[in-house]
Amino acid sequence: MNELVLPLVEVVSNSGIYAPFYFIIFHFIRQFVFVPVSVVCVAGGVLFGAIYGTIYSVIGITVVSSVFYLVVKRTPGLFKKIIRMKERWTRKHMPMSVGQIAILRLVPFVHFHFISLCLIEVSKDFPDYLRSSLISNLPLALFYSFFGTAISGFDPVLILLMLLGLVILFFLLKRKEWVMKWEDFFQPAR
Repeated sequence: MNELVLPLVEVVSNSGIYAPFYFIIFHFIRQFVFVPVSVVCVAGGVLFGAIYGTIYSVIGITVVSSVFYLVVKRTPGLFKKIIRMKERWTRKHMPMSVGQIAILRLVPFVHFHFISLCLIEVSKDFPDYLRSSLISNLPLALFYSFFGTAISGFDPVLILLMLLGLVILFFLLKRKEWVMKWEDFFQPAR
């Protein structure tokens, strides 16, 4: 993922006055290169600061949400299929409020469009969906943009130490698996 994100961030940071426009387009592209929304919002905080990073991220995320709404509503077969998949993963009748959906947006491992689907279900029409989408996207963009601004102010040595700590933690918490030989598994009981 790093190979995809870093060149795109570099293009945005070197594009001058067009940087906000490219950043908003980057929000649209990120779903096709499997980059999480949180990573893009953190990059916005690093590149533009907390306030402008939040504004550009809200615009980009809302555009992506609107396109998702229009695509899903124009293809009813796809919409029904996605709803059936959602019902398999959740309870069939689990209505959520916009506030609950906004909190779910902050969780990095919950799929962005799954949450958009929940918003479609609680919205009456497109203007209501757009309003709900703006409300639920604001905390996401705000939190991760401020986080990006905070880490951009760190000393490079501190960032390297944090990354080293994460790598060590990654290896300490790895899943331990047993490898058993075929002959050992099928030995007769003694």
